[in-house]
Amino acid sequence: MHLFGLIGNPLSHSFSKKYFAEKFEKERLLDFHYENFQLESINELEKVLRLPGLQGLNVTIPYKEKVLSFLDESSNEVKQIGACNCIKIKNGKLIGYNTDAIAFKNSLFKKLNFSLNLHALVLGTGGASKAVQFVLEELKINFQLVSRNPSVNQLSYTQLDENVMQIFKLIINTTPLGMFPIQSEMPLIPYELLNSDNFLFDLIANPAQTEFLKRGKEKGATIQNGLDMFQIQAEESWKIWNKD
Repeated sequence: MHLFGLIGNPLSHSFSKKYFAEKFEKERLLDFHYENFQLESINELEKVLRLPGLQGLNVTIPYKEKVLSFLDESSNEVKQIGACNCIKIKNGKLIGYNTDAIAFKNSLFKKLNFSLNLHALVLGTGGASKAVQFVLEELKINFQLVSRNPSVNQLSYTQLDENVMQIFKLIINTTPLGMFPIQSEMPLIPYELLNSDNFLFDLIANPAQTEFLKRGKEKGATIQNGLDMFQIQAEESWKIWNKD
């Protein structure tokens, strides 16, 4: 048996199991299986790693950073970003990769107008945020981190006044706020200050339109959810698990 899976908590929002089940069926990979492993603690990963046939794992919130201590080897992207969302298991060794970065970059390219003098607000500071920051730095897009508990050089949501919002037109939500099943939640930005010059990108794929995106759309902003990003990172994971 060839076993793959997803670790995180919660996992009720995830499309991964369905996505790979359909992929395996389409490609007639009868002995391939993908499972969700909802862990109450990262230490429970040890039990998962003992499962027979396990060859690869995806990693989602809140373990993209916490899983680093379990890795035997890390890709350059993981070392630079400081977060891992894909693990290849080979000869008993855990090799960490980050497919969030390339997925976010390729998805962003589809709608973003790079002719603009862009400045971005990155909502959240976790593992997904680190991949987004990595891409923005690579693209030379100036950005500002926003957090509910800001540290040095970060803004709080209460600091997002009219002056800030006039400068930062690209707003990227890397938090789980608004994710299924708690779809009424949203980052507390001043939505009344949004307009058609804004581009709101939400890394959340479920629901397809979060409250964050709905409110942006109501103000005429360009919006994009995380479904395309999810599909790209899933396929990148599949490539990693199948390469020598």
